[in-house]
Amino acid sequence: MKKIITLTIVMLCAIYSFAQEHLAFKGVPIDGTLSSYVAKMKAKGFTYLGSSDGVAALKGDFAAHKSCTIAVGSLQNRDLVSRIAVVFPEQDQWRFLFRDYSELKELLTIKYGEPSQCIEEFQGYSYPETDSDKLYRVKFDQCKYGCIFSTNNGEIHLTIEHRDNLSCFVKLLYIDGINNISVLQDALDDL
Repeated sequence: MKKIITLTIVMLCAIYSFAQEHLAFKGVPIDGTLSSYVAKMKAKGFTYLGSSDGVAALKGDFAAHKSCTIAVGSLQNRDLVSRIAVVFPEQDQWRFLFRDYSELKELLTIKYGEPSQCIEEFQGYSYPETDSDKLYRVKFDQCKYGCIFSTNNGEIHLTIEHRDNLSCFVKLLYIDGINNISVLQDALDDL
């Protein structure tokens, strides 16, 4: 029975993967080995910073923003690129952080249509009134701003986030549909 279920899942995944293309980042399909993808990003003008644990870091301009950090993620055991994260420059004022988020959301909406999911709210007992209050809420996990754009080729997540050192930034995460199914298949094979 287990073999029949596994075979059915594998066949469905194969059919699904043939029916679609890879999600692209900077016009390059999110596919291939980590080293080959890094080479393609370097050809697009990004500076390679290094690799560790299946993630390569690059620096460069993206979507009219200077000095973005790009993280190219792969499955270590298969060396298959499946995710790209873009961290935009840190902002120390809510209005600039919100501007970056809003501009990117508008561009993504133009390209991919309305988000399939969107949460844009502050949490807590009252709505923050000032710029510094809003930034404080971001730094202490009381700001949930994020949208998911679903495409036939994968998903793009747009979020406002912060680091442990309380720096705030906008992040885009590209998740390739085909290679994400490969990740799922590997997990199913483990079960």
